[in-house]
Amino acid sequence: MVQGQDGPGTGSSRDRMIQGQDGEGNDPDDEGKITYSGLLTQVCKFANVLKAKGVKKGDRVAIYMPMITEIVIAMLACARIGAVHSIVFAGYSLDALALRIVDAQATVLVVGDGVWRGTKVVSLKQIADGAMHMCEEQGHAVKTCIVVRHLSPDEETVINDGGADGDCDDNEIAKRPYMKLKVHWNTDRDTWWHEEMAKVGSECEPEWMKSEDPLFLLYTSGSTGKPKGILHTCGGYMIYSATTFKYVFDLHDDDVFWCTADVGWITGHTYVTYGPLACGATGLLFEGTPFYPDAGRFWAIIEKYKITKFYTAPTAIRSLMKHGDEHVKKYNLDTLKILGTVGEPINPEAWLWYHRVVGKEKCAIVDTFWQTETTFPFFGVVPELVTEEGKLIEGAGEGYLVFRRPWPGIMQTVYGNHERFETTYFKKFPGFYCTGDGARRDKDGYLWVTGRIDDMLNVSGHLLSTSEVESALVEHHSVAEAAVVAHPHDIKGEALYCFITLKDGAVYTEELEGQLRTLVRTKIGPFAQPDFMQEAPSLPKTRSGKIMRRVLRKIAIGDRNLGDVSTMADESVVQLLFNLRPKGA
Repeated sequence: MVQGQDGPGTGSSRDRMIQGQDGEGNDPDDEGKITYSGLLTQVCKFANVLKAKGVKKGDRVAIYMPMITEIVIAMLACARIGAVHSIVFAGYSLDALALRIVDAQATVLVVGDGVWRGTKVVSLKQIADGAMHMCEEQGHAVKTCIVVRHLSPDEETVINDGGADGDCDDNEIAKRPYMKLKVHWNTDRDTWWHEEMAKVGSECEPEWMKSEDPLFLLYTSGSTGKPKGILHTCGGYMIYSATTFKYVFDLHDDDVFWCTADVGWITGHTYVTYGPLACGATGLLFEGTPFYPDAGRFWAIIEKYKITKFYTAPTAIRSLMKHGDEHVKKYNLDTLKILGTVGEPINPEAWLWYHRVVGKEKCAIVDTFWQTETTFPFFGVVPELVTEEGKLIEGAGEGYLVFRRPWPGIMQTVYGNHERFETTYFKKFPGFYCTGDGARRDKDGYLWVTGRIDDMLNVSGHLLSTSEVESALVEHHSVAEAAVVAHPHDIKGEALYCFITLKDGAVYTEELEGQLRTLVRTKIGPFAQPDFMQEAPSLPKTRSGKIMRRVLRKIAIGDRNLGDVSTMADESVVQLLFNLRPKGA
């Protein structure tokens, strides 16, 4: 695991705490290691810091940090004393952070002072200050804010270089690549991590927990309503994390495992921290992006650390495909044995590129859906397919993916709103857990998760998954990415509205549109031919890289009432897409 203190081009490293052993910062020269013994010492020390601040079993601790070692130390320290950690992805806005702090009633916030994202630095402390102020306006006070000195190596804590969103001026960054970030300070509330760690001992007996005691809260963004605080408990989650990690990725003693997910998401919780550590694996924590300093960063890291098991998202794969094969072929990836994908369905073209170019046709690909797998289900998981009316679908078919019985890692409730938990997941199909996803079962019995149910379309009585249409579109040599949503149609009920992102150098023309419509007709059938198509130089995505189809559906019908877009990475994309809407849509 790594943190990465220094900015682009500094060539400096900090030998700090790294999980399981290796780590890589934003800058390629920023690296570090930690042993399990070293990690235990740091976890015990920070557990003692939390106890000294009055944190006890059952209390909630919010964590807002980049992918640095301290984020893992903080979450494990919470677990050691029975506190409930609530990690908020460090790309969320101050409004989103405040909402999660208030809902969890967290009185302690652990925050990094800042984070590098490629060549841009973001002041997390400034965002956190705004969120804590907003919490106070809502009647909830954060009593203690523990700040990790990550980008502020001196003692200057007077002002902040960032703007309202915490972003620092690009021109200033260009003048000072190694930026000494200055932060605001509230002496009644704020305290430095390193100063607190120097005050405490390195031994902390763990709190004994019942299997169903709370372990952590993790908030979903949700397409409607406020985010849901998903609650996981100790015993079942830990067992399931360790077991799925060990068997899905075929763990061996000499493996070096790398999951690229941010710890702020469930995949990062499970396959960066809890699963690998519970199995004694060697893991890597990466702070940077796949495109800094160039599009070969992932492959350079695999070569550098001799990664054997690599786990990433289809979005990342498609984005890297766009930059061509040469970035991959520059590096020796012969240590790779298993490639994994997670987060969304992967289209065939991306799967084949991953298999042929990255894996050199020698690596098994594990395409995972966290509650089960997209092939045969994991041990103890009993999936079913049902129709809209709840009727079981036997044999080959497509419908709603549900589960007949619980598994060890199932979430236990929505924090503070168990009725919402029951309504969302159990009342739609009584007797089953409703995942909210669609799937199809092929003639061989394999399950293929097709995406969220609201990402499925019913065109003239034909049930289509958006991923099926998208997979057809991206087979065209000019298309880098495609997103498909439903558009109301007087005759068909629903028509297909396609957003098309082209590869570098390609030109969007009427001829191209015709080729794409023909491609969909050929691959799926005449009934699937898109009615609407538009160029999309970029797509609205969350900061974790997922396409915001809810927003695309609004754009497709010209509705500017987008609802909550606090999780969107770049809101300027929306206006651009509205400007490019085709006539008649």
